[in-house]
Amino acid sequence: MTDDTHDETATESNGATNETADGEQDADAPSGPVEPQPITPAAPEAFGRVQVWWGGGKGKTTAAMGMGMRAAGHGYRVHLLQFMKGGAASVEDVRGEYNAIAALSGFSYENSGHYGWHGSLDGTDEDAHEARAAAGLERTRELLDAAADGDPTTQVALDAPPEAGVHLLILDEILYAANRGLIDPDDVVELIERAPEQLELVLTGGHEEPTYATSEADLVTHVEKRRHHFDEGGRARKGTEF
Repeated sequence: MTDDTHDETATESNGATNETADGEQDADAPSGPVEPQPITPAAPEAFGRVQVWWGGGKGKTTAAMGMGMRAAGHGYRVHLLQFMKGGAASVEDVRGEYNAIAALSGFSYENSGHYGWHGSLDGTDEDAHEARAAAGLERTRELLDAAADGDPTTQVALDAPPEAGVHLLILDEILYAANRGLIDPDDVVELIERAPEQLELVLTGGHEEPTYATSEADLVTHVEKRRHHFDEGGRARKGTEF
């Protein structure tokens, strides 16, 4: 975990004026639309924070993957490991995010979930959910050790496997798995402590506050639900939920 730093100059690229925080013109700021640049391997200068995204609202995974996309766009190596998301009767085998990640340089994913959802009485084997979560926990340890061996302060080939090291690791739904007892919350704390200092670690999931993780995090976001179509019997929709 690192201390916060702040840039004293605020700039805006809107095709018109670009001013500093005190209202003066910033001559170095772009004066028009920012053009996309080729993605080449790079190393982040200010990674190393632990992020926790939790709550009953929609958007935790979406936000984490959005950050992953942004980091990959800068040439940083990103990997997503999903717990508990192994498919369900209302979700197709191929998720939209998997297709998009596969088409994006420097971003990879894997899934340790089991079909169905733990505790939902959908006929799936609860022991199998626990076994897959435990496997995801062990896989996370491997990825963290690989990141430490690979040095998160240096660039990584965009097509390199995650075992070569990553800069941003997203552990999606790991907090659900811990809150539901599929893995021990103490193991989540151990993962945070195991992570190399320059690795950005993002943990998502959990309707109940995961205090074991929030107490260790640098950035905590509570995603609150005000209304959700699931509460009225709605099902997951292609393109928004999967």
